[in-house]
Order: sequence, then structure tokens, then C-alpha cells
Amino acid sequence: MNLLRLSWKNLTFKPLSTLLSIVLFALGVGLVALLFLLQKQVEDNFEKNLAGIDLVIGAKGSPLQLILSSMYHLDAPTGNISIAEVKPFLNPKHPLIETSIPLSLGDSYRTFRIVGTTPNILDFYGVSLASGKAWAQNFEVVIGNTVAQKLGLTLGATFSSSHGFLEDENLGHEHTAFKVVGILATSGTVLDQLILTTNQSYWLTHEHDAASEAAPTEEDHADHDHADHDHDHASPSAIVPSLLEEPGEKEITALLIKFKGRNFQALNMQRSINENTDLQAATPAIEINRLYSLMDTGEKALRILAFVIIFVSGLSIFISLFASLKERQYELALLRVMGGSRGTLFTLIILEGLLLALLGCVFGLLLSHGGMQLFAGALEKAYGYTFSGWTFLPQEWYLVGGSLLLGLVAAILPAIKASRTDISETLLKG
Repeated sequence: MNLLRLSWKNLTFKPLSTLLSIVLFALGVGLVALLFLLQKQVEDNFEKNLAGIDLVIGAKGSPLQLILSSMYHLDAPTGNISIAEVKPFLNPKHPLIETSIPLSLGDSYRTFRIVGTTPNILDFYGVSLASGKAWAQNFEVVIGNTVAQKLGLTLGATFSSSHGFLEDENLGHEHTAFKVVGILATSGTVLDQLILTTNQSYWLTHEHDAASEAAPTEEDHADHDHADHDHDHASPSAIVPSLLEEPGEKEITALLIKFKGRNFQALNMQRSINENTDLQAATPAIEINRLYSLMDTGEKALRILAFVIIFVSGLSIFISLFASLKERQYELALLRVMGGSRGTLFTLIILEGLLLALLGCVFGLLLSHGGMQLFAGALEKAYGYTFSGWTFLPQEWYLVGGSLLLGLVAAILPAIKASRTDISETLLKG
């Protein structure tokens, strides 16, 4: 019988003690690996959607909320801003700004956000059309690939929007009829989760609601001049003007900006806007780092807890092996009589420690990946981003190496004691 098989037989001789050591090890390793997976996938999703955006301009409020709502579509917007206030930043001849993307937020269709914007947002994120064309007229929409898959929408499909980001039939804009004219290719960016249309579609939707609420009586409605009403329905086929040509009192939610270069004037634009206007400007990189630092405290606490569990599991392996030596003295002495050297006994105990650590590590990794896959759907539903349990990270190899090292360290003292077994004295006692 080779030593590996003999080690396994010894471990299975006391199944409860072996199971306890493996479970403790698996819990510690599983928690650390799960934190690695979550951190990596959250960071990947955030970095993928930075899209080279240097500055976000919106209404006064929390800068982190402005970034999360405008770039990641995870939070409620801070408010609206007038076209008059942002016209200078929309000017294509601005000396510092290469591209500016206007966003109009506030409506959704079955929880997927409808964003009024311009087609150059596709170049911003490097996303192409899988089928159809880009939106060019009011109430034409291009939908992300995830939206198409989840809602079963195809080219030519129509739907009505709802106010807000929750599915509520009482908040529906029943008079709207958005038509799908394009479907985006899968990109892994936030655009997968969005429905894109013109900014003017957003205004027309809410102006119609305001007009309906303003109609005081049924009689007045009957007398209503349908020439005005027809204006809304005629607009979809009209040529959509640039926002620079729109009245200054019209509103958008935010502006995504990419600079031509990172010179002194560009870097000072944020401070200048915050101090001299009623607008708020926020730098994505700064706010995301602030978010990471907020998350870091909780993550560190969990990671410390996981390492404490792993240490306790290593201690459990040491106690289990050391305590078993007294019961196995006669067995070890017999091995020596049958030709086993001191090195054989040393190796036998070391193998037992390594086997326990390896099994605990493997079950821990399975636990973390299985758990991540189990919660991936809930995370995707809550945050709108794709999570997967079947992503393997290089850090997991360090976990395997660290686990084997801990198993080795935990087994060294019991192995040394086993190798010093006195044959004659033990057999005389037996």
C-alpha cells in the first residue's frame, strides 16, 4: 500500500474529525474566493463603463449619485438642468471638449431605463449595431442586447414607456408608441441594459402628460383644438434638430464629457463649474475610487474573518493530527518494524495534513463559484450588470498554494513526533 493511500485510509478512519477540518477550511477559502470574485467583477463592470469619460455635468447634489445615475444607471438622477445652462458645453467648437453626450433620464419600460441621447453615444462606448439602424426620429429606439433577450423585443416591435424606473402600470405613458429600429451587439457595457432614443422623445412624452393634466373638463377637451394635439403625433416623423437649436428652457438630466486633452484648463473645468454655476461637475475616476474606499472597509472586515477561519482550520488540522499520534503509536511502530524509515513516518503525516488542506481548498473553491452562480441572477436583477460564477481568477492559485503551505505547517510538528517513534518502547507497552 503506498503512502498516499495509507494517509487517506487514516483520515477516513475518523470521518467526523476529518469532516470538521475540511468544512472549516472550505468555509474560510470559500469566503475569500467569493470576495475575490465579487471584487473583480464589480471593478470590471465599473471600468468597462468609464468609456474615457472625463467629466459628468448635472444638477447640484451628491457627485457620487450623479456618476452612478448617469454613467452606470444604478441610482436616481440628481435632477434636471436646462439646455441654456449647458449650451456652451454642447458647442462642437468648444476649445477643450472633444465630445459631449446629453442624457435625458426618468422613464423606463419594464424596469429597463429609457435614455434620451444622441447616436454618438455608441462611439463613446465602442458599441455597434447587431441589426437595424440607429435612432434618427422621435420615438424610434435602439435597444441593448440584454433588453432584446429579456423582453423578447425584435425590430419593428412597439411599446409604451412608464414614468420612473419601477414597473408600475399606474405610471404608464399610454399615449407613447416607441418603435424598435435597431438592436445593439453585446458589448458588456451598460448600453446592453438600456433603451436609447432622442432627447426630444423624452420631452414629447412628458409634454403630452402635462397637457393632459392641464385639460380641466371633458367639455373643454371636446373643444380642444386638435391642431395642437396633432403636433405631438406629427413630431415623430419630423427631422430632429440639434439640442443647440432647441429652446433654452428645455431640460436634460446630465452631460457626459470627453476632453480633447488633459491640460490645465481642462482639469480646472470641474472646479470652475462647481464654484461659478448652478451646475454640478464630477470626475468619474475620483468618485469611483471614493466608492471603492467605502466598500473597502466592509470587504476588509470580511476578508479578515475569512483568514481567521482559515487559521482556525489549520489549527484544527494540527490538533487532529497531533491527538491521533498517541492512538497510532503501535501502528507507527509496526510500520518501522516492516521496514519503514523515520522519513516514511514523517512523509505519512505530512501527506495527511496536505490532503486535508487540499480537500478543504477544493471544496471551498467549489462553494464560492457555486454560490456566486447561485446569486448571479439576483445581483444582475439588482444592479443590471452580468455576474458569473464560472470566472476563474489567478488569485485562486495563490489560495491553493497558501492552503497547501498551511497544511504543511500544521502537519510538521506531528510529523516530527511521529518520525521519532521509539520502536522497542512502544512495542513493549503494546
